[in-house]
Amino acid sequence: MNRRRQPMQPTDPRVRAYTDEHIRTLLAELHERGRKFGLIFPSATTDKTLDGRILVRFNTAPASTLLNLLTLLLDADRERPCGS
Repeated sequence: MNRRRQPMQPTDPRVRAYTDEHIRTLLAELHERGRKFGLIFPSATTDKTLDGRILVRFNTAPASTLLNLLTLLLDADRERPCGS
């Protein structure tokens, strides 16, 4: 089943609920899941907070970028055949 989800927007109010610790945990998951696909983000870390939203250091991308990347990786991982 291929459900099309809309990407989370930087202005989505749910982003404000993520703490620095949450984002660091999600970054660790991004590193782990991305490695399977050859995606490596060695310098990705949390940055400053802007208007109540934690920025992620991918050129100061908002946390929504991190969440959207993780969603894509989770979807891709689910679609991979077992054993590949």
